[in-house]
Amino acid sequence: MSFFCLNLFACSKNDNIAIEPEKTDTMKLKITVNNTTFTATLQNNETAKAFKDLLPLTLNMAELNDNEKFTELPNNLPTNATNPGTIQNGDLMLYGSNTLVLFYKTFSTSYTYTKIGRIDNPDGLENALGSSNASVKFELE
Repeated sequence: MSFFCLNLFACSKNDNIAIEPEKTDTMKLKITVNNTTFTATLQNNETAKAFKDLLPLTLNMAELNDNEKFTELPNNLPTNATNPGTIQNGDLMLYGSNTLVLFYKTFSTSYTYTKIGRIDNPDGLENALGSSNASVKFELE
């Protein structure tokens, strides 16, 4: 009597390969107004990357509408403007291709902006910026 033995093994291309969790390139920004420092998280988009390449920057930002500070950047940045519907306190956005806007109040808008980032905890931002023009320093954290 003879015995026949057949062993079958299945293999896949992914055997013994560790799958790493997806990496997110979170870019952090430090924003300083007078002696008050805020941290912000930059968007993962071409506008934020181009803005990051300009840093560090200290900018004189003008007051507008009792809800925002704005300034013209030295270079045009890539844009992908949309209407956010509601601006949030702490939003950092681009109006047009070279106007940087830091909002310190929440309100509805019909304008279009490209998102650059957002201050993680905007408590005290309005007080730090004050009611007139402000010098604001942007740098990578």
